[in-house]
Amino acid sequence: MGAGWGVVVVAAGRGTRMGTKESKQYLRLADKPILVHTLELFQSLGEVEEAALVVGSADVERCRQWVREYKLTKVTAVVEGGKERQHSVHRGLAALTTEWAMVHDGVRPLVTAEAVRACCAAAEKNGAAVLAVPVKDTIKQVNEAGIIVSTPDRRSLWAIQTPQAFRRVLLLKALARAESEGFVGTDDAMAVERMGVQVAVAEGDYTNIKITTPEDLPWAEFLLSRRRSEGKRDDV
Repeated sequence: MGAGWGVVVVAAGRGTRMGTKESKQYLRLADKPILVHTLELFQSLGEVEEAALVVGSADVERCRQWVREYKLTKVTAVVEGGKERQHSVHRGLAALTTEWAMVHDGVRPLVTAEAVRACCAAAEKNGAAVLAVPVKDTIKQVNEAGIIVSTPDRRSLWAIQTPQAFRRVLLLKALARAESEGFVGTDDAMAVERMGVQVAVAEGDYTNIKITTPEDLPWAEFLLSRRRSEGKRDDV
C-alpha cells in the first residue's frame, strides 16, 4: 500500500435493527463512540492522506465537534449524506483529492491496519478490490414461496466487507453511470462491476464485524477488550 490514499467513511444511515433511539454509529463502544474508533484507525495509517466523513444532516455539527475533540486531523470534510448509500459515497468521493480511495462503513470499528493495507495493495495491483472472508455456512437460494431452488457451491462464496478500494476516478465514473441509469447497488463494487471492471478480493478477518444489531455490540466490546489485553496495536 503506497501513499496517496483517501477514505470515505459512510455513517449516514439510521437503521432500526439496533432498537435504540440513537443511531448505531454513535453508540459508545467501551470509551468512545463507535464512529470515532473507526476514524482513529484511518487517522493512524501513514498511507492515508485525507478522510471524508458522510453523515446525516442532523449529525454534521456534532461530528465536526468530535473531529476536533479527538484530533482527527485527516478528516478534511464532514459531508451530508444522500438518499441512498451510493449517493452518500459519491458525495464523499467528491470531497477527496487523492488518486486512490477506500470506502468504509462507519460501524466497522474493528478492521485492522493489516486488512486495510491488504485491500489497498490488491486495488493498486488490479484497479479495484474488496475485503472479504470465505462463507462458513451453506447458502441456499429460496424462492418467494419459501422453497429452496438451488445451493451454490460454498467454495465460491465470499462475504463482502469494507473497506472497498478503487482508483478514485474509476469509482466516481461508475457511480455517476449507475445514478444516471437508476441503478442502486448494495455495495460500491457493484457499480464498478457493471462497467465490466474486474474487482479483486483480499481476504479479511472475521472480527471485522458490522455493528447493526443489539447482539453485535457486546461481541464488539469483547473483541476490543481482547485486543487491548493482548497489547495489539493497529496503528503501525
